[in-house]
Amino acid sequence: MRIVARFEIPFTAYLAPDGELAPGAGDFATDRTALVAMYRAMALTRGFDEKAVALQRTGRLGTFASSLGQEAVGVGVAAAMEGSDVLLPSFREHGAQIWRGTSLVELLLYWGGDERGSDFAACREDFPICVPVGSHAPHAVGVALAFALRAQPRVAVAMFGDGATSKGDVAEALNVAGAWRVPAVFIVCNNRWAISVPRAAQTAAETLAQKAIAAGIPGVQVDGNDVIAVRDATARALARARSGEGPMLIEALTYRLADHTTADDARRYRPEAEVSRFWAEEPIARLRNHLQRRHGWVRDEEHALVQDVAARVEAAAAAFLATPPQAPGTIFDFTYAQLPADLAAQRAALLGGGTAESGHG
Repeated sequence: MRIVARFEIPFTAYLAPDGELAPGAGDFATDRTALVAMYRAMALTRGFDEKAVALQRTGRLGTFASSLGQEAVGVGVAAAMEGSDVLLPSFREHGAQIWRGTSLVELLLYWGGDERGSDFAACREDFPICVPVGSHAPHAVGVALAFALRAQPRVAVAMFGDGATSKGDVAEALNVAGAWRVPAVFIVCNNRWAISVPRAAQTAAETLAQKAIAAGIPGVQVDGNDVIAVRDATARALARARSGEGPMLIEALTYRLADHTTADDARRYRPEAEVSRFWAEEPIARLRNHLQRRHGWVRDEEHALVQDVAARVEAAAAAFLATPPQAPGTIFDFTYAQLPADLAAQRAALLGGGTAESGHG
């Protein structure tokens, strides 16, 4: 017998929970301005998250998926991206979307059931939130293939949870991405729970990163509560893809501190002691500790940040609540260039009779 191949999965972490920074990160890791920008983005993400949950609990927003505890993944990934890259998010990537220019009002509109929230004013080519698990991974390959065919130095970045790696969509996307060497980066936000299914019950694989190996692409792990490590790993993967070396998969190890969504009660399947243990590793306090230890972050700056986040979130909520709803007929208007006869009849009936219209109302 002979060994025909060997593989390994590297793991990267720089920032300890107490804020101590290990050597080896990129230059940005010592740039106070860059670190504060990521800290502000994570704080804004959490502030938005808290407001969205409150709105849902009071009947003013639909079911919402919290990103509590996972802010470093979204912000770290987006901070490494170029504006010309394309983000294909799942349903818990608020931090990445906010960093890239999606407004808080747009996000609230979407979660309030208004598809105008997916009509991003800033990041026009970023994909809308994908609620079906893993179905956007093949879309990312298509976007990346278009970049390759056009010889554009752009990268498609797909983000999804650990549960998505158990879906055929993701396996197929990884396989074809590797075969075609497209400029794509796949981010697995491993928060250890796929609704009520723990990571250990999903797969016997020692890591999720190694699922890339069968597709012939590199897979790496990173501390997903360390925004410096996430940004560094993503930057390396993006540079690799942009230079024509093909795709990469990054498994970011984090933890879902909240329920799966506001329709879930995680206390039914997850012990409180486990959640409490992971609170000690959460990403915002970790970066704040580092800023205080190494970059002179003081109480007045923290207070100003907290006030700014609160003001921005409250202003967005007020704008969302003041937005008039769309007309009922618009539910038919944005799927078909010409409505099929049965839907045209339904639209006419909804609007109170009269001539059935086709196209946009």
